[in-house]
Amino acid sequence: MTETGIDLTGQVAIVTGGGGGIGRACALRLADFGADLVIADILPERNAEVCERVRERGRKALGVTTDMMDTARIAAMVADADAEFGRIDILVNNVGGVAKKMFADQGERSWRRHIDINFVSFLAATSAVIPVMVRGGRGGSIVGISSIEATRAAPGYAVYAACKAAMINFTQSMALELSDDAIRVNTVSPDHTITPGGRGNRSGPVDPSTWVQRSPDAQDAMNRLIPLGREGDDIECGDAVAFLCSSMARYITGINLPVDGGTAAAAGWQRTPSRQWTQIQGQARD
Repeated sequence: MTETGIDLTGQVAIVTGGGGGIGRACALRLADFGADLVIADILPERNAEVCERVRERGRKALGVTTDMMDTARIAAMVADADAEFGRIDILVNNVGGVAKKMFADQGERSWRRHIDINFVSFLAATSAVIPVMVRGGRGGSIVGISSIEATRAAPGYAVYAACKAAMINFTQSMALELSDDAIRVNTVSPDHTITPGGRGNRSGPVDPSTWVQRSPDAQDAMNRLIPLGREGDDIECGDAVAFLCSSMARYITGINLPVDGGTAAAAGWQRTPSRQWTQIQGQARD
């Protein structure tokens, strides 16, 4: 065991969308705790960079350029991982994406793409990994990166939010279906988290020097929405995923863990500039 109680030495983890943001953070934290990594990302330069960081931590890494909207390619990626390592112990279903648009203005092509990247990719990767985990006989851990939007209304993001809600429900069903094989299935739900995509760095290498920065007033308004007073760091999602994949969570399955600084609990409340809590739609009644 490490000093934290998390030891993933000898385990093999696949992280989809692992080249940037929350996926990258999950990969690096899993490597910190001893896991070897398979990074599945559509951008080869991002695959290469994360694999290099994993190897610097003394772990093995395989980068597989993968279009996660191509279910055949997802199955091939899992087969590549199995051929390389002979086992798969952890799957982090991180890949996803969204573009803001009211549903009435959204065509079929748009909502099908949202469903494919956010939910079908999750089903396909899970389906491909299950036989490998079952064959190994050691159990396993599957963690989906959902969203706080799964549990509340999300105007402008309706299809995305529906996919994330479906992820949580499917996770609960899989927790029961896979329990006899000791495969635990959980989700993590972030909210406001600093990521390359959220700061405009959606392609090419991850480069914080290019990120769009908010004005001080805009950042203050954002921070006042979050009870802990700041946006999350992607590594904090990585920490939660590492915990759920470890023996410390060996009796945890079928849960959704918010990693949101308290925004789900706030549920319509925010701080004023003077740091007093008030209802977002007006002053609280006495």
